[in-house]
Amino acid sequence: MIINKSIVSDIKQIIEQSRENAIRSVDFVRVQMYWHIGKRIFEEDQQGKERADYGTQLIKTLAETLEPEFGSGFSYRQLYLFVQFFKTFPIVNAVRSQLSWTQYKLLIRIENEDKREFYIAESVKNNWTSRQMERQINSQLFERLLLSNDVKSVLAVARKEKLPSDAREIIKDPMILEFLGLRKESSYYEKDFEQAVITHLQDFLLEIGNGFSFVARQKRIHLDGDEFFIDLVFYNRLLQCFVLFEIKREKLTHQDLGQLQMYVNYYDRVEKCDFENPTIGILLCADKNDLVVKYSLPANNQQILASKYELLLPTEKQLIEELNKTLKELE
Repeated sequence: MIINKSIVSDIKQIIEQSRENAIRSVDFVRVQMYWHIGKRIFEEDQQGKERADYGTQLIKTLAETLEPEFGSGFSYRQLYLFVQFFKTFPIVNAVRSQLSWTQYKLLIRIENEDKREFYIAESVKNNWTSRQMERQINSQLFERLLLSNDVKSVLAVARKEKLPSDAREIIKDPMILEFLGLRKESSYYEKDFEQAVITHLQDFLLEIGNGFSFVARQKRIHLDGDEFFIDLVFYNRLLQCFVLFEIKREKLTHQDLGQLQMYVNYYDRVEKCDFENPTIGILLCADKNDLVVKYSLPANNQQILASKYELLLPTEKQLIEELNKTLKELE
């Protein structure tokens, strides 16, 4: 008997989705269990709060009782994490079913409530894996967005309370591209950089922001017999516009900005539909002079952005220094 191939594909999809839902359901039940255990230990600890070491002794005793019977998942370290979990999320309704225990362990370490709420919202909205969440936290995504936005705006976009109206609300500066496997001290060209982006396209899309789709590489345009090639072309469904990337391995110049402006003008006049917003151009460079960018572009410029890229994860100190530098420029 010959059967329609689509029914086999549909049933496989149902099975795979059901398995995924079952795993998530089991994991959420486990997360709730950890929360309730943490709550119970915390409540008992509060009753003995006149003794400074009561909580430590309580967790130690519980671990010695529970671990032999239920395994290493109930060790002293794990029970201590359960208490921290409850203290960080004291309302059970705040525990999200879309997040795994591994993700909650990452969130517990974040002391700033706004920062923690941002990663929760972004993770749920984009269906991040625990590995993706860890990478975004380690690359200080929240702090980098704050370099050109305020906290309220960053959180509003993350929570879907507003759609981004300006590319600066989702584009980071600097961009952290450690996943490309390139090193500053190595000899590479723009084409090597571009190839690395294509090879790691999923990671690049995660880094550049929400709503991006890949359109073209080395997009050729003809201007009265002259040929030009745009390095990378994307489309952003949230901003409803094309986004052009030009890659420069060296420090940017005003000529680079002028060339990118030409590409943006071309897309606005030839490629863009009437219902779409103006094209955005991003010059991704190894280094930049912000004053050169400022005075090379119109005062009301919203279409051309220059973003510095880093090939290694920055330290917290480097991000703080960059943030302080930006705040001084805005004064």
